[in-house]
Parts: sequence; structure tokens; C-alpha cells
Amino acid sequence: MNWEDSSDTADLSATAGDRLVGADADGEDTAVEAALRPKDLEEFVGQEKVREQLDLVLRAARARGATADHVLLSGAPGLGKTTLSMIIAAEMGAPIRITSGPAIQHAGDLAAILSSLQEGEVLFLDEIHRMSRPAEEMLYMAMEDFRVDVIVGKGPGATAIPLELPPFTLVGATTRAGLLPPPLRDRFGFTGHMEFYEPSELERVIHRSARLLDVEIDSGGAAEIAGRSRGTPRIANRLLRRVRDYAQVKADGVITPEIASVALGVYEVDARGLDRLDRAVLQALLKLFGGGPVGLSTLAVAVGEERETVEEVAEPFLVREGLLARTPRGRVATPAAWAHLGLVPPQQGGGAPGSGQQGLFGA
Repeated sequence: MNWEDSSDTADLSATAGDRLVGADADGEDTAVEAALRPKDLEEFVGQEKVREQLDLVLRAARARGATADHVLLSGAPGLGKTTLSMIIAAEMGAPIRITSGPAIQHAGDLAAILSSLQEGEVLFLDEIHRMSRPAEEMLYMAMEDFRVDVIVGKGPGATAIPLELPPFTLVGATTRAGLLPPPLRDRFGFTGHMEFYEPSELERVIHRSARLLDVEIDSGGAAEIAGRSRGTPRIANRLLRRVRDYAQVKADGVITPEIASVALGVYEVDARGLDRLDRAVLQALLKLFGGGPVGLSTLAVAVGEERETVEEVAEPFLVREGLLARTPRGRVATPAAWAHLGLVPPQQGGGAPGSGQQGLFGA
């Protein structure tokens, strides 16, 4: 079970698991998430290629008695980037410092962090693509030469004072690797892309978490939760905790396929992992606009959400599931979307609501 803190992504990168339980990352549940994190690569479930490659990088660094190369981890929220950064620090026997791109808006912010690092320390920089440009340029020299130039004064009288840094390992995490400039990407010694998990891998995640939480669950119950977890360990763990609550209150505490199905229905997570917002987007697209094409702004107004929320939160999963397609003219529902909601496309049924508006709403 590999997932990240709720603070490791921008608000609009929230997953279905985050929307399902808005306060889930607070208080007791935050402590639970920390307790469930794997502590080493052997315990880490999934991401076989990244794990094998990273293991070689860390073993070689330890054998040389050197600081590990800088590491860039990319992938969707909740796949384990923060967890891997902590494992890197643990494997190297080094402390870890955690910050994020949005928190570093000035070069001075970054200089303060870098100047306080210990030798060999791991600096985890989440959402690294959201750093300010001045801080990003300072990071180039820090990564390559372990040195930064601190500017003192302004105008013609400004002086650059070189500041030597102890060797450290930067672990950058991003949900949008394409936004990183090539000079920054090229300074990472290892780049790993985190893939979505297969249901069988999520079942292993769920079974392990259930043992740690002292929750009784059978293989069918784990499979039911895994199938609705959108390929994401963080969501799998959060759904497990919500199903656990239902089983304790409404049943005998044992999670079976039937209990899991009913519990997830209460939380509005359907058999494919779609939640309320996902279904609202599909229903608006199908019932109001005949399946599209419809512009994103129009679609967002129809569901009462901000354009960015629909684009960043709901749309990626719907596209990945083959329920929605992006076209130059706007968003279009696929035949699978009609089937999933039990509706008949206008061209086949002769008059689904909104069919007369098809094609009138461009992107």
C-alpha cells in the first residue's frame, strides 16, 4: 500500500478517495496512513520496474559510500511518490526534509532550505513543476555543483556570494512531468514513472492494510474494494477504512464482497470506481448534450463545478476508463459511457434528451 500524504498534490489534483472523505486526512486517519506506509523497498507493493531500478541505484551508492543520485518520480497522485522518497532516505540511512514546489516562491526560500541540509540528507520536493522560475534556476547549480550563489544587495552594487552545500539527494515528485524544463529533468540521475496498479496488486495492498488495521476481510471483499479503487493504493486504503466502518456498524465486522458492495454504494462509489462527480459529468454530457461534443466550460457549468475541477479531477479518470474522449470540438461520450449509465445513444434510440443539441457546443 503505497500512497502519499494529502498535502502532496495541488487541491485540484484531488482523487476520488479525497473527495469521498473530505476530512479523511485529518487527525486519526493521518496517523493511520503513516502507520500503513511500507518502510523499505521489499515491503513496497507494485511498481516492479521502478523498485528494481531504484534498488540498484541505492545499493551502488551505499557500496561506494556516496550520496545517492538525484531521483525524479512522476505519476498520478496517490501512487507512492512520497512513500518512495521516505524509503530512499531509510535505505540510505539519512534524514529527510519534505517541502513542495508551491511553498518555494522565491530563490531565498530555496536557499534557506538548501543551506540547512546535512551531508547525505534527502530533500523531497513535491510538485516540483510548480516552483517559481528563480528558485528553479538556483536549483540547477545546487543539484550539479552543490553550490548556490546568494545575491546580496540590488542593482549595480549587488554581489553574488557563493555558498558551498554538503552533498545531498534531491527527490523530486511531479504529477505533470511534461511541465519540467529539460535542464531540470537532465540533472536527475534516475527518473522513474509510477504506473497505475493492477487489481491484483491492490488486493495485496488491501490485505496488508487490513492486517495492520486488525480488520477481517476475505479475498472476495478485497477484490471488490480493489476493483473500485481506480488503480490507486491511496484510494484503496481509504475505501478499506470506510468499508471497515460500515462493517463494524452494520454487520459483524467481517468484510465480504456483499458488505463491501453495499458499503461502497453508501459512499456513492460504483462498480467501476466512479463517484458522484464522475457520474454527474457523464450524465450531463449524455442527457443534456446528447453525448457531445460539448465545451469543457459548458460542461462544468452544467454540473455546478469549476472548469478546472472537471478538467483536473474527473476527466482524467473518465478518459482512462474509455468513457469520455477529448476532441478538437469538445468532450464526447463513448459508447461505453452510454452503456455504463444504462442509456441508449440518440442515433440508436431516436431521441435521447438533448440529442438536438449535439455538435453545437464547441471547446
